[in-house]
Amino acid sequence: MACFNVRVYGIMFNDQKQVLVSDEFIRGGYYTKFPGGGLEFGEGTLECIIREWQEELNQQVEVVEHIYTTDFFQISAFDNVTQIISIYYLVKATSPFTAPILSQPFDFEIPEGVTEVEGVRWISWNEFSSASVTLPIDKVVADLVKRKY
Repeated sequence: MACFNVRVYGIMFNDQKQVLVSDEFIRGGYYTKFPGGGLEFGEGTLECIIREWQEELNQQVEVVEHIYTTDFFQISAFDNVTQIISIYYLVKATSPFTAPILSQPFDFEIPEGVTEVEGVRWISWNEFSSASVTLPIDKVVADLVKRKY
């Protein structure tokens, strides 16, 4: 049976025009992606992005504008049977940014038996590109963000 997985992500810039990314260890692999996550049943996409940023970063955000929704077929990198649909929004902080910031990619400990660890870091605008992120849809969005902003 075909199944869809809807993901919702936020793109945030800081005052130094750096882009926030999330470095994550998931199921034995290392991924750099935009902060966000899965849409829950009964939830709208705007509610989802606000919830995800609160849960992951303890960050209150406001959605500024829609950036992109997946317009091509993408199979999940994690189960190879689910079609991924990702929605990206430009977000801005509405509370002080207090999440711990990694100084370099994947600068975190992975305790034994833990399957998921994450941390965030800022990438300078000049260094940011599609090569900065891991997942195929994120790469499309990174190129779009570079062209648009």
